[in-house]
This record gives sequence, structure tokens and C-alpha cells, in this order.
Amino acid sequence: MARQGVRWELLKQHFILTPEKAIFWEEEQTLIVADLHIGKVGHFRKAGIAVPKLMEQEELARLSDLIREYKPCQLIFLGDLFHSEYNNDWNWLQLWRELFPDINMILVKGNHDILHSDYYKQAEFEVYPELHLGPFLLVHDKKDYDKSSPENGYILSGHIHPAVRLKGKARQSVLLSCYYFGEKAAVLPAFGKFTGKCCLRITEADTVFGILNDRVILLQNLV
Repeated sequence: MARQGVRWELLKQHFILTPEKAIFWEEEQTLIVADLHIGKVGHFRKAGIAVPKLMEQEELARLSDLIREYKPCQLIFLGDLFHSEYNNDWNWLQLWRELFPDINMILVKGNHDILHSDYYKQAEFEVYPELHLGPFLLVHDKKDYDKSSPENGYILSGHIHPAVRLKGKARQSVLLSCYYFGEKAAVLPAFGKFTGKCCLRITEADTVFGILNDRVILLQNLV
């Protein structure tokens, strides 16, 4: 089955919501992803927990495919690019960064992005606590901006690894990663597979797109 994303208009800007859990912003020629958590596999393996070693390399390959498909001028990470303390997985990330020297890469710092600034500088990642771009305010955790004025922009965020639970008539259910668009803020799904999911409470004012295998689908009648 062919991959099937969704084109979504928000504040007169046009997004492509991809099944790979990344947004391509057409007007800015920008790819936006959240919560890769590169290095998390290394931490678990160091603790003696068996995790496939190639998992993160596969995720970076998936991101490379998106870059080659959409040809963005810049790539913005909405936090938790690298999972906490340094380990050898950072070397893979830096080698991957060197494959795309002409793309401006920006990290909106998340709670797990705790490496010394020299690491990011050497790898040529620009780092900001938040970023204003067009009509949007890009942050890691939208809860830190609950009292933010609407004049600061509609919030695009990550952090909570959003998901929604769909229930069938025979009590079966499935938990799907999703793109969540609320009245004041949106939450992107976690790009990294080794992240878990947080089931959201949905209201009638919210718009939710679920990710089902290679498709992005608008979910209705969730309330």
C-alpha cells in the first residue's frame, strides 16, 4: 500500500502530515519533527537491557528519506533530539548530520537535551529555548506555555508522545500515535519508535489525525 499523508491548513499555512511522524511546512520549506531520543537505546543497552542496536540508525535513515523526498531548507527538532547524557550514539547522530551540510538544523531544547552546548555547536545544530516562526511559537512542552498570550503565536510542540485510543464494538481497542491540534496548541507525535505513548483526552474543539501504518487519517467522533 502506498504511503498516504494529509495536507492540513492552519492559520493560512499549509502542512503535510506524514505517516513517518514528521510535518513538512510548505511555505517555509521546513521539516519539523519531535522527540527522536537518539541515545536512549545506548543507555538501555549500557544498563544490560537488550534493545536492537540498529534501531536508531534505522530512524535516522527514515529521516534521511524524508529529507530527500521533501528537500527542506531547514529541519527543526521540537526537543529531545538526544536522550540525556553522552554515549556513543552521539557519534552516529553527528555522522548523520554531516550528510546534510546545506540544511539548517535547529533544536528547540527539550528536557532531555542536557549535553554541553559545545556538542551541538560542533555538530552545527542551532539551539534555542523556543522559536517564533511565522504565526507559530515552536516549543518542546506546551504546558510550559499555558499562560502564554495568543499574540505569541499558536504553539507547535512535542514532549508528550501523543496517542489516541480507538475502541471497537467487541471491546477491542488500539492505541494510535497521532497529530493533535487544539484551540491554542498542537502536539506532534514522537518520531522515535523507542518512546512510548500518552493517551490524550479529546474535546469537540480538537482535531486529531491518527497514524495507521503507512497512512494518516482524520479521526472523527472521538468525543
